Amino acid sequence: MAARGLLSLMLGFSVSACGPAEHGGDDWAPAVARAASESDNGLSTNGLSTNGLSTNGLSTNGLSTNGLSTIGFSNWFNQDPERADELMRYIIKCAAKGNQQRKYTNPVTGVTHTWYGGLGLAHQWATGAAATREEQEVVSACLAAHANKFGLTVSISVLGRNARGAEISYTEQELSLFSEREACFFGNLFDGTGVFAATDRGYLAWDESSVRACGLSSNPDQSDCLPMLHAGTCQSLCQRATDNSVPFGVDAEKQNPPSDGARPYYETCTYNGRAYRPLTTRLQPRDIHRCGDGVCQLTERCGSGTTPDSCRVDCGICSG
Repeated sequence: MAARGLLSLMLGFSVSACGPAEHGGDDWAPAVARAASESDNGLSTNGLSTNGLSTNGLSTNGLSTNGLSTIGFSNWFNQDPERADELMRYIIKCAAKGNQQRKYTNPVTGVTHTWYGGLGLAHQWATGAAATREEQEVVSACLAAHANKFGLTVSISVLGRNARGAEISYTEQELSLFSEREACFFGNLFDGTGVFAATDRGYLAWDESSVRACGLSSNPDQSDCLPMLHAGTCQSLCQRATDNSVPFGVDAEKQNPPSDGARPYYETCTYNGRAYRPLTTRLQPRDIHRCGDGVCQLTERCGSGTTPDSCRVDCGICSG
């Protein structure tokens, strides 16, 4: 069944690569995926749409060479090659593991595009099978987690489980470096349900701002990250993963959870009566800006006040 809607993305994508003591993972999603997932691209959510994969056949043909060689994929890709290339870059990074890549030679232009794997969240789909519901959800969450409203690259920590239920590798060093909880992302862009974001640290304070404003919102009614919808708080919508929630077949002893048994991500999020497999993100403290820290950030403006849109101490008084 063809996909109903997947992001035609303008995303800022960067995933952390940290220390030697990996947590979790499995034989097809190694810890090196984090290093392979890093990117210096930063594009805006102004380019998001909900028809990214509605006609290219990848939902059923998969991300193998055969899936990329269909006439349907070529027709879709050549409607907007630049945007399609960007979308495929993120899809492959989310779905395929870090030691994989996909090449596509455009039959219209003769240009060969190479896309590199990263997090390895959807193994079956990445190797050519139709996407399972679990793969649809976790890839949707991954794409949403890397949307950047302001078009800047921001390093983030992505936590959760892949479509097979194995934990994404992380380290204690990573949790320490990315010490600010940010958001949870969930939904299904393949079946037209949509994609949602919720804050994991409470809403930004009156003097705070961030380029990661789609998940880390200052406004419960935020609507300027469409088609991503803000759904509220992770705490109210989601169940946090614990040692007891390790899926069948995953060795709990090798998961090495925090001492209280709770893990730094959510197991499920439920919205409008439907449960989804989410991904959870964390930030470095420097990426939450505060009016008064002495730096005029992209998210701040000149003025005579003390709020981000009128921050005199950082950006000065507006001239004219």
